[in-house]
Amino acid sequence: MKKISISLLIIFCSISCWAQISLTSDKQLEKEIIRSGIIHSPLPLDFSKSAEAKGLQKKVLYTTPLSTSEKDWKASGYGKVSFIITPAEKKLLSLSYPASTGKRAIGSASDPDYATYGNAGMILELNGANWEKYNRIAFNIEPMCDGARVVNINFNIENESSVKKEGYNRQSGSHLINLINKQENRCYLDLGEYQRDKIKRISFSVSIKGKDRTSGDQFDYLFEKIELQQVEDPEIVSGWIPGNNRIVYSTTGYMLNGNKTAIVNMDQNKHNNRFQLTDEKNRTVFSGQIKKEKTTTGEFNVADFSIFNQSGLYNLRIGDVTTPAFRIGENIWDNSLWRVLNFIFCQRCGYPVPGKHGTCHVDLCSKHDGKMIPFAGGWHDAGDLSQQVLQTGDVTYALFEAYNKLKDKNEFLAGRMLEEAGWGLEFMLRNRYGDGYRASSMGLLIWQDGIFGTLDDISSVRVHNSAFDNFLFSAYEAYAAMSIKEHDPMLYEHLIHVAKEDFDFALKRHAEVGYGEFMHFYEHSYNTSESQYMATISWAASMLYKLTTDPYYADKAVEYINYTLDCQRKEPLSDKDKTKGFFYRDKTKKVIVHYNHQSREQIYMQAIILLCETQPRHTDYNKWAESIRLYGGYLKSLMQYTAPYGMIASGIYHVDEAKDEVSFQHSHLFIDGSEKERYSKQLQKGVKLDDEHYLKRFPVSFGIFNGNTAVHLSMGKAAAICGKFLNDDKLLQIGREQLYWTVGKNPFGQSLIYGEGDNYPQMDTFSSGEMAGEMPVGIRASDDEDFPYWPQTNNATYKEVWVTSAGKWLTLVSEY
Repeated sequence: MKKISISLLIIFCSISCWAQISLTSDKQLEKEIIRSGIIHSPLPLDFSKSAEAKGLQKKVLYTTPLSTSEKDWKASGYGKVSFIITPAEKKLLSLSYPASTGKRAIGSASDPDYATYGNAGMILELNGANWEKYNRIAFNIEPMCDGARVVNINFNIENESSVKKEGYNRQSGSHLINLINKQENRCYLDLGEYQRDKIKRISFSVSIKGKDRTSGDQFDYLFEKIELQQVEDPEIVSGWIPGNNRIVYSTTGYMLNGNKTAIVNMDQNKHNNRFQLTDEKNRTVFSGQIKKEKTTTGEFNVADFSIFNQSGLYNLRIGDVTTPAFRIGENIWDNSLWRVLNFIFCQRCGYPVPGKHGTCHVDLCSKHDGKMIPFAGGWHDAGDLSQQVLQTGDVTYALFEAYNKLKDKNEFLAGRMLEEAGWGLEFMLRNRYGDGYRASSMGLLIWQDGIFGTLDDISSVRVHNSAFDNFLFSAYEAYAAMSIKEHDPMLYEHLIHVAKEDFDFALKRHAEVGYGEFMHFYEHSYNTSESQYMATISWAASMLYKLTTDPYYADKAVEYINYTLDCQRKEPLSDKDKTKGFFYRDKTKKVIVHYNHQSREQIYMQAIILLCETQPRHTDYNKWAESIRLYGGYLKSLMQYTAPYGMIASGIYHVDEAKDEVSFQHSHLFIDGSEKERYSKQLQKGVKLDDEHYLKRFPVSFGIFNGNTAVHLSMGKAAAICGKFLNDDKLLQIGREQLYWTVGKNPFGQSLIYGEGDNYPQMDTFSSGEMAGEMPVGIRASDDEDFPYWPQTNNATYKEVWVTSAGKWLTLVSEY
């Protein structure tokens, strides 16, 4: 009885403390955080503000039903189609399939363990039906999947026209739909981007990925009310101009003492070129004139309220349109940090995440030198269940940055960031074999049974002794040591040891093979250039110098940055702005540094700025500072090409870069030979600067591995740290604008963080289900164009969730 009383007293005191300490400005979110055990179970989802919820509110002009007869729908794979009558006497079409096939999952010859157990589906043949008078298909789905905590299904559509019509992006496609189990879900897909003059077939399908702890033996999906619709005012899917009657703004809000703008697409007669900013009591606190701006991306109407600098909750009102409330203030990003932290937590591997999955992948192992290490830990990389230790390292570093930024401002949030960073750090350390080799990555789609000696055991985790990986890990380990010294002195001592040891392993390997040992196609270090590689060595050495004060590391930092500095463009191009300051991949200066998926562009400025901070009296200090000024000027020169939006343009491209086959193949995966011609075509869709150079707003890319979130957030990080070093508010504003673009100040008016701000879409998260705070690979360009493309179609990789994007968000927000 006494023990119970003491426990109750502790709980009461804890609640009392929480009542007096504000975790966040949003009281509802604060309650949810507390109920989650401070993010030890997932935050609840708010569907009411999602893009899909808003889409369901659109006016339906007319409909035509499609068949729900089991005679018309044919089973595929392991699926079985039937017709059932529910206890409520509803007649429903049913798709059922087994949760397990009893066979081993086998993939391609090049990656045999990236595999599922097969597929199950049902198909409706349509024999060339014309659907051009409809712009949406809608249906009800009720999953009846015993024990399944994550449920989704793909809707597939295929057009068979031999002539591609203008104005359409797709002939066919696959759309992932996240569902709530044992509940009727009203679902839809907008078809405006699909050519649909000769629809061959539609289908529903699932991939069989094995059983989680609670999964039953059979899954069933029930369908009804499958119908074609024509809806009023469909959403745009591409281009720079927002949809009709739209105000595009940062749905989270705006920071004090910086630019605050919104883009408007409305009939002028509705607003007479005026806008109002209203407070929580609907009082007008600021009004202004809507200004017309003509930029390289088009003609726009812009509402500018930058001079308004009073903290609070506000709405923009223009004519009869009023935005949901957003915040103006200093700490406007804390809510997003809680949510993104929630996403990272939900991606934990080897840990029972409540409502998502049990302890997973303990029978997934690496092998080296007669030893084995379990690969459960860290975070699942994306929508699938793949793992990359270096990606976990990137996110761990970002979490430590967030902790250091918040520890004197928001102790609860900082403490939880530190805890999650510790989870990633443990995975980094555990996968070291102690001789330079470490487990590195694994492509994975299935849940395993957690029992050694069964059919689903996997021991093909990649292992290598990579100089680049060990250099980067040594930097992360050094930073972690400086971050946790007071919390865990013994771990601090261990981290000093392993950071120095990993740096030595890397130097030894570098002496043996030099630059270029990037051999694993699927690892996100594959596109690393030599200039970035050398910058990474310098940054790691400076981190170790900062940690140990050993001049040996200071000398190494200076030694290796010289190569990177020799790769910077110091002579101006012949364009009107005399552009310079960017980096080439190597000293031949033939190929400029670009990223189209994963990006570590910030490493250049991190390395050079840390040199300046740790060695301010060095004779090369002025040379380093000039490099920072040059690069900062380059970033500022890019902003005109995406105005009035704030997304940083991808950068400068040389017309002959595709001729360098080695760098081209490392930058673009799954190339088939047509890319050199397409490269030229994509450049011509950009802005010609001179006879040899083009400006691209979105990266040149081919295949599915593209999306811009990591790219522009990395550049935003570089802008922010340059801005701080140079005391340049224009660069700091560039960093802010990357945050604003992400949460809604983009042509689609959508927040790319689920649950943050307003109008966030479903994302491709087929393994862990929808998660508050999830972030995608990002908005991309369509085909060979150079304008933004962001359709409702939910597919990889642009809409696939990615912890890299979350890490980039944390590391940029940490600068403000």
